[in-house]
Amino acid sequence: MSELIVIGYDDHQVATKAFKQVQKLRDSHVVDLKGLAVVRVDEDGETHVDTPAKTEEIALSATAGALWGMVFGMLILTPGIGVVGAALGGLIGKLTQMGVDNGFRKKVSDLLEPGSAAVVIMASKVTEDRFAAAMEPFGGTVLKTSLPEDSERELAEQLAGPDPETAA
Repeated sequence: MSELIVIGYDDHQVATKAFKQVQKLRDSHVVDLKGLAVVRVDEDGETHVDTPAKTEEIALSATAGALWGMVFGMLILTPGIGVVGAALGGLIGKLTQMGVDNGFRKKVSDLLEPGSAAVVIMASKVTEDRFAAAMEPFGGTVLKTSLPEDSERELAEQLAGPDPETAA
């Protein structure tokens, strides 16, 4: 099971410091990351994303990377998505089954007003008490949902498309 944690901040600089703290927590094995990003919305409403891959190498499998990218995109970059194609609709449906429903996405969207920022964490393991204590000095609004491992696998398979070996 993975945890999807979004911590919203009114100040981008505080979010950046919290982002760096999560990286330290990863290094000290308080959190096992599948994905990490800091998202900032500028005053014009434009979204900017920074991930550890841009600043340092983080080992993610192709499946985990695809899953993280999909969850991140569906959660952050398309929170108000309406009518969509069947494939995208199916993926949104899978996210909803995983606990990332429209209500959760709306809460995340509400955190990301112009001038604000959020740290988005997907983790396979979190030592809750140590994580909370380390993040407490940064404050912020915490949103959290769990993503069952079997649903993650199904979503990753759906993202990958049909297996060419078995599709024939």
